[in-house]
Amino acid sequence: MKKVLLIEDNQDVRENTADLLELANYEVMTAEDGELGVEKAKLFLPDIIICDIMMPKLNGYEVIKQLSNEPNTASIPFIFLTAKTSRTDMRLGMNMGADDYLTKPFEEKELLDAITCRLEKSEFLKREITKNLKGVHAFLEEASEYIDLDSLSKAHSPKEYDKKEMIFWEGDNAHSLYFIESGTIKTYKSTESGKEFVTGIYGPGDFIGQLSLLNAAGTYIENAMVLEDAELGVIPKKDFTTLLYENLAVSQKFIGMISNNLIDVQEHLVDMAFASVRQRAAKALLELYKKGIIKDETNAGIGIPREDFAGIIGTATETAIRTLSDFKDEGLITTDQGRRIILLDKEELRHIADFS
Repeated sequence: MKKVLLIEDNQDVRENTADLLELANYEVMTAEDGELGVEKAKLFLPDIIICDIMMPKLNGYEVIKQLSNEPNTASIPFIFLTAKTSRTDMRLGMNMGADDYLTKPFEEKELLDAITCRLEKSEFLKREITKNLKGVHAFLEEASEYIDLDSLSKAHSPKEYDKKEMIFWEGDNAHSLYFIESGTIKTYKSTESGKEFVTGIYGPGDFIGQLSLLNAAGTYIENAMVLEDAELGVIPKKDFTTLLYENLAVSQKFIGMISNNLIDVQEHLVDMAFASVRQRAAKALLELYKKGIIKDETNAGIGIPREDFAGIIGTATETAIRTLSDFKDEGLITTDQGRRIILLDKEELRHIADFS
């Protein structure tokens, strides 16, 4: 049973509205002023809050401001219920984070429909997305209920790419966001001397190209090449922009879905600045293992070119080879005949990554 907190200073309105909600099978808590409403919201963590604006002690604007600053209550759907009808008042409430705005007097159906709609959107934001094409398509179909995404509601067949095939080149027109269903992708930048600086190695569940689509120049900011035969889902730039800007709820969910490896990039840059080569190498090995690119068994995973590994950890190829040799001598890793790296002691590698 969903919990509703009703904050309303008018006793008749409060009691009548509470009766309507209880008959609709909601668990209802009430508060007669804004101050008590904030306390109950923090204590009971309702699924949705319905709040009057003009109240004693704290008005509705002050209530939503306080709750928006609390981690446990900031994401609770919030509906203003008020006799104020000016466009300025409505805009102020929505700008402060309100999800909807009902004016008194209201119809029973109007109230219940508003609650149902906001609870559905809240569930949409909370729902976990499976990191495969089926999960991405499910998200796109749900997103199409809130914005015009007819083209995205249809299942896209993944594109197949062969080993060493280029997905996009640095400087080309940035036209698509890519989702990796299977395979391994390397992104890199070319230096003036003709060398490669590896910016990332990605596997199933990762997105590539999102920063390029936000690039003001409209071009890809790096190269992307297939290291292992791959299947990629494709989201055109037009649809990417719609998902990002058309609807706040969809945008929040979409950003969370595509930003995980951007967080990894930020951590990687910090490591490049402050961590030792051994630390960077150990972290890179563990990250590649986490992505399923290297394994802890023979004849599994893929062979990572040593120059690519050097690019990942930001050092010369000779230094990367020497560090891997040290790890091999210490019994932390080994290699098979295909030059695939095999992890033997992940715990010690974690220790080196954290403390070396």
